[in-house]
Amino acid sequence: MNSKLGNHATISVKGQTNWDHLKAMPDSEITFTEDAPQTVPANWAEAVAHRGLPVPVKKKQIALRVDADVIEWFRAQGSGWQTQMNAVLKAYCQAVTQQPNINP
Repeated sequence: MNSKLGNHATISVKGQTNWDHLKAMPDSEITFTEDAPQTVPANWAEAVAHRGLPVPVKKKQIALRVDADVIEWFRAQGSGWQTQMNAVLKAYCQAVTQQPNINP
């Protein structure tokens, strides 16, 4: 028992929100204020980006012919093998860019 808070420290108070009523409320009845402004999806996208989360790079789907042993090796690495293959290709691109004398 916390002497400052007494027995009430472990008692939780049930919220007074009527969730069923709130879920049934049409948007037209919502009162927006300065503290609770109306938002649009773009506001949330910006909020995520501003919190420091990396913006995902868009991937492009292609058909690629790769030697069977190479594919087997990457698949044997388990879940995420395509992401690993992409990382290897990206690392190669960066290495070639930094040292243009590398011959493929």
